Amino acid sequence: MQSKPATAIPAAAAASASRRRRLAEISKNKHVYIMLLPVVLYYLIFHYLPMYGVIIAFKNYAPLRGILGSPWAGLDHFREFFNSYYFWQLLKNTVLISFYDLLFGFPAPILLALILNEVTHLRFKRLVQTISYLPHFISLVVIVGLVLDFLSRDGLINQLIVMLGGGATPFMQKPEWFRTIYIATNIWQSVGWGSIIYLAALTAISPELYEASRVDGANRWQQLWNVTLPGILPTIVIMLILRVGDMMSIGYEKIILMYNPLIYDTADVISTFIYRKGLLEMNYSYSTAVGLFNAVINFTLLVLVNRLSRRLSGSSLW
Repeated sequence: MQSKPATAIPAAAAASASRRRRLAEISKNKHVYIMLLPVVLYYLIFHYLPMYGVIIAFKNYAPLRGILGSPWAGLDHFREFFNSYYFWQLLKNTVLISFYDLLFGFPAPILLALILNEVTHLRFKRLVQTISYLPHFISLVVIVGLVLDFLSRDGLINQLIVMLGGGATPFMQKPEWFRTIYIATNIWQSVGWGSIIYLAALTAISPELYEASRVDGANRWQQLWNVTLPGILPTIVIMLILRVGDMMSIGYEKIILMYNPLIYDTADVISTFIYRKGLLEMNYSYSTAVGLFNAVINFTLLVLVNRLSRRLSGSSLW
Protein backbone atom coordinates (compact mmCIF):
# COMPACT_ATOMS: atom_id res chain seq x y z
CA MET A 1 0.00 0.00 0.00
CA GLN A 2 1.47 3.34 -1.08
CA SER A 3 1.91 5.92 1.72
CA LYS A 4 1.21 9.63 1.36
CA PRO A 5 4.19 11.95 0.84
CA ALA A 6 5.61 13.34 4.06
CA THR A 7 5.05 16.93 2.87
CA ALA A 8 1.30 16.37 2.33
CA ILE A 9 0.59 15.81 6.04
CA PRO A 10 2.11 19.13 7.28
CA ALA A 11 0.41 21.00 4.41
CA ALA A 12 -2.99 19.54 5.32
CA ALA A 13 -2.42 20.32 8.99
CA ALA A 14 -1.45 23.90 8.16
CA ALA A 15 -4.57 24.35 6.02
CA SER A 16 -6.77 22.94 8.80
CA ALA A 17 -5.14 25.25 11.36
CA SER A 18 -5.68 28.22 9.03
CA ARG A 19 -9.38 27.37 8.66
CA ARG A 20 -9.75 27.10 12.43
CA ARG A 21 -8.09 30.50 12.90
CA ARG A 22 -10.43 32.08 10.34
CA LEU A 23 -13.51 30.57 12.00
CA ALA A 24 -12.28 31.71 15.41
CA GLU A 25 -11.70 35.24 14.02
CA ILE A 26 -15.20 35.34 12.53
CA SER A 27 -16.73 34.05 15.78
CA LYS A 28 -14.81 36.63 17.80
CA ASN A 29 -15.91 39.55 15.58
CA LYS A 30 -19.34 38.24 14.59
CA HIS A 31 -21.07 41.49 15.55
CA VAL A 32 -18.87 43.40 13.11
CA TYR A 33 -19.69 40.96 10.30
CA ILE A 34 -23.41 41.20 11.13
CA MET A 35 -23.23 44.99 10.80
CA LEU A 36 -21.34 44.60 7.53
CA LEU A 37 -23.90 42.17 6.08
CA PRO A 38 -26.54 44.81 5.03
CA VAL A 39 -23.86 46.75 3.11
CA VAL A 40 -22.69 43.61 1.31
CA LEU A 41 -26.29 42.65 0.48
CA TYR A 42 -26.99 46.16 -0.81
CA TYR A 43 -24.08 46.03 -3.28
CA LEU A 44 -24.89 42.48 -4.33
CA ILE A 45 -28.57 43.20 -4.96
CA PHE A 46 -28.40 46.71 -6.45
CA HIS A 47 -24.95 46.83 -8.06
CA TYR A 48 -23.76 43.36 -9.03
CA LEU A 49 -26.94 41.41 -9.86
CA PRO A 50 -28.21 44.14 -12.25
CA MET A 51 -25.01 43.71 -14.28
CA TYR A 52 -26.75 40.70 -15.77
CA GLY A 53 -28.86 43.18 -17.74
CA VAL A 54 -25.79 44.39 -19.67
CA ILE A 55 -26.50 41.48 -22.03
CA ILE A 56 -29.22 43.53 -23.74
CA ALA A 57 -26.49 45.80 -25.18
CA PHE A 58 -25.74 42.89 -27.51
CA LYS A 59 -29.37 42.02 -28.25
CA ASN A 60 -32.45 43.59 -29.84
CA TYR A 61 -34.26 43.61 -26.54
CA ALA A 62 -38.02 43.20 -26.52
CA PRO A 63 -39.68 43.41 -23.06
CA LEU A 64 -42.30 40.81 -23.95
CA ARG A 65 -39.66 38.27 -25.00
CA GLY A 66 -37.35 38.92 -22.07
CA ILE A 67 -33.57 39.17 -21.99
CA LEU A 68 -32.86 35.55 -22.91
CA GLY A 69 -35.61 35.37 -25.52
CA SER A 70 -34.58 38.50 -27.41
CA PRO A 71 -32.52 37.97 -30.60
CA TRP A 72 -28.80 38.66 -30.64
CA ALA A 73 -27.58 41.84 -32.34
CA GLY A 74 -23.86 41.50 -31.70
CA LEU A 75 -22.05 44.83 -31.91
CA ASP A 76 -24.68 46.52 -34.11
CA HIS A 77 -25.72 49.03 -31.44
CA PHE A 78 -22.12 50.03 -30.77
CA ARG A 79 -21.49 50.53 -34.50
CA GLU A 80 -24.66 52.59 -34.81
CA PHE A 81 -23.54 54.86 -31.98
CA PHE A 82 -19.96 55.24 -33.22
CA ASN A 83 -21.19 56.12 -36.73
CA SER A 84 -23.95 58.47 -35.58
CA TYR A 85 -23.92 62.25 -35.86
CA TYR A 86 -24.12 62.57 -32.07
CA PHE A 87 -21.05 60.51 -31.15
CA TRP A 88 -18.31 63.15 -31.47
CA GLN A 89 -20.52 65.93 -30.14
CA LEU A 90 -21.49 63.92 -27.05
CA LEU A 91 -17.92 62.78 -26.46
CA LYS A 92 -16.57 66.31 -26.83
CA ASN A 93 -19.15 67.82 -24.47
CA THR A 94 -18.68 65.09 -21.87
CA VAL A 95 -14.88 65.31 -21.92
CA LEU A 96 -14.79 69.12 -21.82
CA ILE A 97 -17.27 69.45 -18.95
CA SER A 98 -15.50 66.67 -17.02
CA PHE A 99 -12.08 68.22 -17.66
CA TYR A 100 -13.16 71.71 -16.58
CA ASP A 101 -14.87 70.29 -13.51
CA LEU A 102 -11.66 68.43 -12.63
CA LEU A 103 -9.44 71.44 -13.37
CA PHE A 104 -11.44 73.98 -11.35
CA GLY A 105 -13.69 71.89 -9.12
CA PHE A 106 -11.15 69.43 -7.71
CA PRO A 107 -8.72 72.00 -6.20
CA ALA A 108 -11.54 74.15 -4.76
CA PRO A 109 -12.24 72.09 -1.59
CA ILE A 110 -8.49 71.65 -1.04
CA LEU A 111 -7.96 75.42 -1.14
CA LEU A 112 -10.93 76.02 1.18
CA ALA A 113 -9.62 73.45 3.67
CA LEU A 114 -6.14 75.02 3.62
CA ILE A 115 -7.61 78.50 4.18
CA LEU A 116 -9.86 77.33 7.02
CA ASN A 117 -6.90 75.56 8.60
CA GLU A 118 -5.12 78.91 8.86
CA VAL A 119 -8.08 80.71 10.47
CA THR A 120 -7.58 81.10 14.22
CA HIS A 121 -10.89 82.81 15.08
CA LEU A 122 -13.04 79.80 15.99
CA ARG A 123 -16.47 81.46 15.61
CA PHE A 124 -15.65 82.90 12.21
CA LYS A 125 -14.26 79.54 11.09
CA ARG A 126 -17.45 77.74 12.13
CA LEU A 127 -19.59 80.37 10.40
CA VAL A 128 -17.70 79.98 7.13
CA GLN A 129 -17.92 76.19 7.35
CA THR A 130 -21.67 76.29 8.00
CA ILE A 131 -22.32 78.66 5.09
CA SER A 132 -20.16 76.63 2.70
CA TYR A 133 -21.83 73.34 3.74
CA LEU A 134 -25.42 74.56 3.27
CA PRO A 135 -25.68 74.28 -0.56
CA HIS A 136 -24.90 70.56 -0.33
CA PHE A 137 -28.13 69.99 1.61
CA ILE A 138 -30.34 72.00 -0.74
CA SER A 139 -32.35 70.01 -3.26
CA LEU A 140 -30.87 69.96 -6.75
CA VAL A 141 -34.23 71.08 -8.16
CA VAL A 142 -34.21 74.12 -5.86
CA ILE A 143 -30.62 74.98 -6.78
CA VAL A 144 -31.31 74.81 -10.52
CA GLY A 145 -34.48 76.84 -9.99
CA LEU A 146 -32.44 79.55 -8.25
CA VAL A 147 -29.85 79.51 -11.02
CA LEU A 148 -32.49 79.84 -13.74
CA ASP A 149 -34.19 82.70 -11.88
CA PHE A 150 -30.95 84.58 -11.23
CA LEU A 151 -29.73 84.19 -14.82
CA SER A 152 -32.99 84.91 -16.61
CA ARG A 153 -33.28 88.02 -18.76
CA ASP A 154 -34.96 89.95 -15.92
CA GLY A 155 -33.13 88.08 -13.13
CA LEU A 156 -30.86 89.44 -10.44
CA ILE A 157 -27.61 89.07 -12.42
CA ASN A 158 -28.97 90.91 -15.45
CA GLN A 159 -30.46 93.63 -13.26
CA LEU A 160 -27.01 94.24 -11.75
CA ILE A 161 -25.43 94.29 -15.21
CA VAL A 162 -28.01 96.83 -16.44
CA MET A 163 -27.44 98.99 -13.35
CA LEU A 164 -23.72 99.04 -14.19
CA GLY A 165 -24.46 100.18 -17.74
CA GLY A 166 -24.37 96.85 -19.57
CA GLY A 167 -27.00 95.00 -21.55
CA ALA A 168 -29.14 92.07 -20.44
CA THR A 169 -27.93 88.65 -21.64
CA PRO A 170 -30.14 85.52 -21.86
CA PHE A 171 -27.46 83.31 -20.28
CA MET A 172 -29.46 80.09 -20.40
CA GLN A 173 -30.09 80.50 -24.12
CA LYS A 174 -26.41 80.98 -25.01
CA PRO A 175 -24.53 77.69 -25.64
CA GLU A 176 -21.19 79.31 -24.85
CA TRP A 177 -22.29 80.11 -21.28
CA PHE A 178 -23.52 76.67 -20.27
CA ARG A 179 -20.20 75.07 -19.24
CA THR A 180 -19.20 78.10 -17.15
CA ILE A 181 -22.54 78.13 -15.34
CA TYR A 182 -22.51 74.37 -14.79
CA ILE A 183 -18.96 74.29 -13.36
CA ALA A 184 -19.49 77.41 -11.20
CA THR A 185 -22.69 76.08 -9.65
CA ASN A 186 -21.06 72.68 -9.11
CA ILE A 187 -18.22 74.31 -7.17
CA TRP A 188 -20.65 76.43 -5.13
CA GLN A 189 -22.72 73.38 -4.28
CA SER A 190 -19.92 70.96 -3.35
CA VAL A 191 -16.87 72.96 -2.21
CA GLY A 192 -17.84 73.07 1.47
CA TRP A 193 -18.85 69.44 1.74
CA GLY A 194 -15.79 68.29 -0.20
CA SER A 195 -13.46 70.18 2.15
CA ILE A 196 -14.47 68.01 5.13
CA ILE A 197 -12.23 65.10 4.17
CA TYR A 198 -9.23 67.42 3.68
CA LEU A 199 -9.86 69.13 7.02
CA ALA A 200 -9.88 65.68 8.61
CA ALA A 201 -6.58 64.86 6.88
CA LEU A 202 -5.08 68.12 8.17
CA THR A 203 -5.85 67.17 11.77
CA ALA A 204 -3.71 64.04 11.35
CA ILE A 205 -0.55 66.08 10.69
CA SER A 206 1.64 66.09 13.79
CA PRO A 207 2.05 69.55 15.44
CA GLU A 208 5.68 68.62 16.10
CA LEU A 209 6.39 68.96 12.37
CA TYR A 210 5.20 72.58 12.45
CA GLU A 211 7.25 73.26 15.58
CA ALA A 212 10.35 71.79 13.97
CA SER A 213 9.81 73.86 10.82
CA ARG A 214 9.43 77.04 12.88
CA VAL A 215 12.67 76.24 14.70
CA ASP A 216 14.34 75.93 11.28
CA GLY A 217 13.02 79.40 10.42
CA ALA A 218 10.20 78.44 8.05
CA ASN A 219 7.47 81.04 7.52
CA ARG A 220 3.76 80.25 7.05
CA TRP A 221 4.07 79.77 3.30
CA GLN A 222 7.05 77.45 3.69
CA GLN A 223 5.20 75.43 6.35
CA LEU A 224 2.24 75.12 3.99
CA TRP A 225 4.42 73.97 1.10
CA ASN A 226 6.77 71.64 3.02
CA VAL A 227 4.57 70.30 5.85
CA THR A 228 0.86 70.74 5.15
CA LEU A 229 0.69 69.75 1.49
CA PRO A 230 2.94 66.66 1.86
CA GLY A 231 0.85 65.65 4.88
CA ILE A 232 -2.40 65.57 2.93
CA LEU A 233 -0.89 64.44 -0.39
CA PRO A 234 -1.97 60.75 0.00
CA THR A 235 -5.56 61.90 0.57
CA ILE A 236 -5.39 64.22 -2.45
CA VAL A 237 -4.06 61.38 -4.63
CA ILE A 238 -6.78 58.94 -3.56
CA MET A 239 -9.52 61.52 -4.13
CA LEU A 240 -8.02 62.39 -7.54
CA ILE A 241 -8.03 58.73 -8.58
CA LEU A 242 -11.68 58.38 -7.57
CA ARG A 243 -12.54 61.63 -9.36
CA VAL A 244 -10.84 60.62 -12.60
CA GLY A 245 -12.39 57.14 -12.40
CA ASP A 246 -15.81 58.78 -12.42
CA MET A 247 -14.84 61.46 -14.91
CA MET A 248 -17.18 60.47 -17.73
CA SER A 249 -20.19 59.89 -15.47
CA ILE A 250 -21.62 63.39 -15.43
CA GLY A 251 -24.91 63.38 -13.54
CA TYR A 252 -27.74 63.79 -16.03
CA GLU A 253 -30.21 65.17 -13.46
CA LYS A 254 -28.70 68.64 -13.20
CA ILE A 255 -28.06 69.00 -16.92
CA ILE A 256 -31.60 67.89 -17.80
CA LEU A 257 -32.98 70.50 -15.39
CA MET A 258 -30.73 73.21 -16.84
CA TYR A 259 -30.58 72.63 -20.57
CA ASN A 260 -32.97 73.29 -23.45
CA PRO A 261 -32.84 72.68 -27.23
CA LEU A 262 -31.08 76.02 -27.78
CA ILE A 263 -27.95 74.88 -25.92
CA TYR A 264 -27.80 71.20 -26.90
CA ASP A 265 -24.57 71.88 -28.81
CA THR A 266 -22.62 72.33 -25.57
CA ALA A 267 -24.96 70.88 -22.92
CA ASP A 268 -25.85 67.45 -24.30
CA VAL A 269 -23.62 64.74 -22.78
CA ILE A 270 -23.54 60.94 -22.87
CA SER A 271 -25.65 60.51 -19.72
CA THR A 272 -28.45 62.79 -20.98
CA PHE A 273 -28.35 61.02 -24.36
CA ILE A 274 -28.77 57.68 -22.57
CA TYR A 275 -31.71 59.10 -20.61
CA ARG A 276 -33.47 60.28 -23.76
CA LYS A 277 -32.81 57.10 -25.74
CA GLY A 278 -33.52 54.67 -22.92
CA LEU A 279 -36.42 56.15 -20.97
CA LEU A 280 -38.08 58.58 -23.36
CA GLU A 281 -37.66 56.67 -26.63
CA MET A 282 -37.61 53.22 -24.92
CA ASN A 283 -34.64 52.10 -27.05
CA TYR A 284 -33.25 49.95 -24.25
CA SER A 285 -30.59 47.99 -26.13
CA TYR A 286 -29.08 51.04 -27.82
CA SER A 287 -28.97 53.08 -24.59
CA THR A 288 -27.42 50.14 -22.71
CA ALA A 289 -24.70 49.86 -25.35
CA VAL A 290 -23.92 53.58 -24.98
CA GLY A 291 -23.87 53.25 -21.19
CA LEU A 292 -21.55 50.23 -21.38
CA PHE A 293 -19.18 52.17 -23.65
CA ASN A 294 -19.15 54.99 -21.08
CA ALA A 295 -18.50 52.56 -18.20
CA VAL A 296 -15.58 50.95 -20.04
CA ILE A 297 -13.96 54.37 -20.52
CA ASN A 298 -14.39 55.16 -16.81
CA PHE A 299 -12.89 51.82 -15.80
CA THR A 300 -9.95 52.29 -18.16
CA LEU A 301 -9.25 55.77 -16.78
CA LEU A 302 -9.44 54.46 -13.22
CA VAL A 303 -6.92 51.69 -13.88
CA LEU A 304 -4.51 53.98 -15.75
CA VAL A 305 -4.59 56.77 -13.16
CA ASN A 306 -4.24 54.28 -10.29
CA ARG A 307 -1.19 52.70 -11.95
CA LEU A 308 0.34 56.11 -12.73
CA SER A 309 -0.23 57.28 -9.16
CA ARG A 310 1.35 54.15 -7.69
CA ARG A 311 4.40 54.63 -9.89
CA LEU A 312 4.86 58.36 -9.24
CA SER A 313 3.77 58.83 -5.63
CA GLY A 314 3.44 55.36 -4.11
CA SER A 315 -0.23 55.99 -3.22
CA SER A 316 -3.01 54.05 -4.94
CA LEU A 317 -6.36 52.36 -4.38
CA TRP A 318 -4.90 48.90 -4.91
